[in-house]
Amino acid sequence: MLRVVENQSLPRTAAFFDLDKTVIAKSSTLTFGKSFYQGGLINRRAALRTAYAQFVFLLGGADHDQMERMREYLSAMCRGWNVQQVKEIVAETLHDLIDPIIYDEAASLIEEHHTAGRDVVIVSTSGAEVVEPIGELLGADRVVATRMVVGDDGCYTGEVEYYAYGPTKAEAVRELAVSDGYDLERCYAYSDSATDLPMLQSVGHPHAVNPDRALRREALARGWPILDFHRPVRLKQRIPTFSVPPRPALVAAAAIGAAAATAGLVWYASRRRTAAM
Repeated sequence: MLRVVENQSLPRTAAFFDLDKTVIAKSSTLTFGKSFYQGGLINRRAALRTAYAQFVFLLGGADHDQMERMREYLSAMCRGWNVQQVKEIVAETLHDLIDPIIYDEAASLIEEHHTAGRDVVIVSTSGAEVVEPIGELLGADRVVATRMVVGDDGCYTGEVEYYAYGPTKAEAVRELAVSDGYDLERCYAYSDSATDLPMLQSVGHPHAVNPDRALRREALARGWPILDFHRPVRLKQRIPTFSVPPRPALVAAAAIGAAAATAGLVWYASRRRTAAM
């Protein structure tokens, strides 16, 4: 357990968490597939494709090629959706869809890192409009997420501004270390995927959480701790265990358009537009 409080005279430290299958039990974006379909956001074929993608993700995650194909598909789908509509829909459904799938073990770790005086940073390939509210729900200090280009009309252009994936995550961590004064040798990182090896390697205390096969091999070879998170629980059911007051989630490194992330934003926005027609 992480009970030691950081010496305030030393450089600052942080704990960097991947989101999907590390902090929450599913894909933060694909989780919304059923709601998208029920709200008329996507057709039956798209809903089935979303359900299949979630199934594959839960079985073993997605490799680089799969993530790239998903990113391209979702980026194209989001073109023309109003960003403000997306944010409103995410805010309306966040607690019902995300709160029940937060790992109890991850929530405890976040609390313990805060108690030890460390910042908590969520670093996710998912879209900022989804990840930022989740970060705030968890009490994260900062969020690094994928971002899409937004046109003058306030709508997504379908182009990717910044993709928070693989080496880009590690770059964001290093940039934060410079801007916020983190000592990376004393920092922590958590992820389930081998695609996050660059981020894990950038800190002194990497951890594999529910790792895919490739990450498990690497963790065993490098002697990294392997954690098993398997108890999703609503945060309100953990009170007073999860007692750290929520901190405003700040946008640390811009990034979107990516993999599964863009999906939620995109499809969500459609719900409002459809209702207004």
